[in-house]
Amino acid sequence: MDLKDQIKFSQVENKILTLREQQIILDSDVAALYGVETKEVNQAIKNNPDKFPDGYILELQNSEKQELVKIFDRFNRMKHSTVLPNAFTEKGLYMLATILKSPQATQTTLAIIETFTKIRELARTVTQLSEAQEQPKQKTLMQKSGEIIADILGDDMQVTDTEKSLEINFALMKFKHTVRQKKK
Repeated sequence: MDLKDQIKFSQVENKILTLREQQIILDSDVAALYGVETKEVNQAIKNNPDKFPDGYILELQNSEKQELVKIFDRFNRMKHSTVLPNAFTEKGLYMLATILKSPQATQTTLAIIETFTKIRELARTVTQLSEAQEQPKQKTLMQKSGEIIADILGDDMQVTDTEKSLEINFALMKFKHTVRQKKK
């Protein structure tokens, strides 16, 4: 099995957080995805400051760190740490990919780029759908949203003789996507 097959959408998607109205991944999560220590990720930042201008990395404030610890059990290890974590924006992750060169880092970067792209495409489609007035356009956008969701989750869904449904409920609308496939 090659590395690309080992890095699943859900592994990346579960690590994306929204901070200051931006999608980010914390340095410790980037390190876990890349198969390195957090200190190696932060050393790459320290050794290449010119590659990480404003907007590429956010340093969490203490209140933001404490909020993450309170909300997510996986961040309990940060509770008593005096170090404030770094948060990589999408641009920062792309730049980090130019520094960390291992095969796992490359495959992880590709998975991260694909994940951000699909989430952004789904967000655009949902926005267009909420603005659409005509029934045919709404139907087309609903179908496109379903296809994006299927594309995002397709590899992770188990294929059996039964149908699988995914329902996402947004405040203004609900998407339901059903996949009917038979096991080969």
